[in-house]
Amino acid sequence: MKTSENKKLPEEQKDRFADWRPPEITEGKLTKWNWLVQGIDGLKLGKRTDIGSFTYINARHGCEIQDEVQIGSHTSIYTESTIDNKKGPVLLKRNCRIGTHSTIMPGVTVGENSIISAHSFVNHSIPDNVIAAGIPCKVIRKR
Repeated sequence: MKTSENKKLPEEQKDRFADWRPPEITEGKLTKWNWLVQGIDGLKLGKRTDIGSFTYINARHGCEIQDEVQIGSHTSIYTESTIDNKKGPVLLKRNCRIGTHSTIMPGVTVGENSIISAHSFVNHSIPDNVIAAGIPCKVIRKR
């Protein structure tokens, strides 16, 4: 990335995803960034994603995390729930943001560019371009 004067930008302003590489993921083991996946065959991970430490992803029934998605630390994403016997794929669309300590339940889609507030319980799909929060999660405004 260069300025209009064709000079290099300072190090702190470089695109933090410029050298992004997909992580090495081993079934049930922490990645080098301390998050883990069960059901790795069901995970489809987009480019330039940012997944916080101690996040758990259950991808047994299909979990797609599209490009440029950010997921806060200590988040749980479930494609199956033993509490209510629900199963279904999870889709986190491009450029959505999931706040720390949130829970995403089976069958949920979070829309493109949407933001889920920290500590939210998402048990139904969230449309594109909104901000949602709460237990259970509700749309609080459009972006």
